[in-house]
Amino acid sequence: MDAEKSSSSSFEDLSNLNEQERAELAQSSSSSVPGTSSVQPLQQEDLKKDAASSEEEGSTESSDYMDILGNGTLLKKVLRKGLTEMRPESKDIATISYTGRLEDGTIVEEEHEAVVQIDDVEVVQGLDMALKLMNEGEQAEVVVNPRFAYGEIGLNNETDPKRSVPPNATITYTVELLSTKEESELESRTYTSRKEIGNKKRLRGNFWMKRQEYNLAIQSYRRALEYLDDTVSAGGMMEPGSAAPVELTTTELQDLLEDRMKVYNNLALAQLKISAYQAALKSVDTVLKCQPNNAKALFRKGKIHDAQGDTKAAIALLQKAATVDVDDKLIQSELSKLILKSKREARNEKDLYQKMLGQAQKLEQKTKVTPPNQTTESSKLKMWGYLVGAILIGVAGVAIYRYNIQ
Repeated sequence: MDAEKSSSSSFEDLSNLNEQERAELAQSSSSSVPGTSSVQPLQQEDLKKDAASSEEEGSTESSDYMDILGNGTLLKKVLRKGLTEMRPESKDIATISYTGRLEDGTIVEEEHEAVVQIDDVEVVQGLDMALKLMNEGEQAEVVVNPRFAYGEIGLNNETDPKRSVPPNATITYTVELLSTKEESELESRTYTSRKEIGNKKRLRGNFWMKRQEYNLAIQSYRRALEYLDDTVSAGGMMEPGSAAPVELTTTELQDLLEDRMKVYNNLALAQLKISAYQAALKSVDTVLKCQPNNAKALFRKGKIHDAQGDTKAAIALLQKAATVDVDDKLIQSELSKLILKSKREARNEKDLYQKMLGQAQKLEQKTKVTPPNQTTESSKLKMWGYLVGAILIGVAGVAIYRYNIQ
């Protein structure tokens, strides 16, 4: 998503265009009567009616949808103008109320005074993009194509199945931007606030992981790590009523560490899913540096090595993970698969060597056993070679003798 602030010039251009069209219409009407330099009273009355009609048409045009992306996949129209000219930028905190409906009017989403961070995919992408085009206090209708909503998968609402989103469904949102403010500095946030927001983003990443939208999951996990990092402020974190950072307790530091390890483990899995192996190894090694016996991290690292073709290293890691968590059936199942894979690879390698050895032996036997006709031909060539050599030696001897006599 574009992190730049959206300009309101497009709306102003549409408004100016309507005024210009009305002016041109009035001018053309006044100049349509030949030989007159001024408008007659009757014509003026007609123009007043035309102007009033144009204003009504203009009000209808201003309520038309704006094609945000220019391809009809994301439309927006203003239902009620905003109270200020303030618009949220990327990473700003917005408080919104919204209702999402299917084309048949079924309500599938409804939130009141929800707090979301712009561009952090805490709502569907289409609504996220539209919020940056809204003024504070504005109410708008946003029509979101499946591509920027819940796509081909849809959304299964386990709590209320009637509100599930079917695959390839267009959702129309009625949304109100109640307020917007800039994101505060992390150093100024309290431990409780950062922990709460960080875990909210982690859970949002889990949501995208379940939908197999791994890039969005990675985006959420990385943002979660920013909030769950205890090293942002060397002196600690802010607490209500304190003028300086407060040192975190051992329990608080341990809680933050546990939360970060969860995020790094999930981040490694998402990176593995998109074949970003080096990034996945870096994420999982961060966990193992702090927690060498983290079974989930050992398992993930084993899967990464397996994906890279290093079955031997993968087996060693999964064996260690299995000893750490003896009750994890998934680890045991994957370990069994890898052992069978290793045996199959060893057998294939052995068969390949035997095949290569057999071919080498056949080639050696073929070299040793020379056909009879080939032997006869070789003997004849040797005889001719000896004869020619003897003649050349005789000629050379005569030449040397004559040279010496002279």
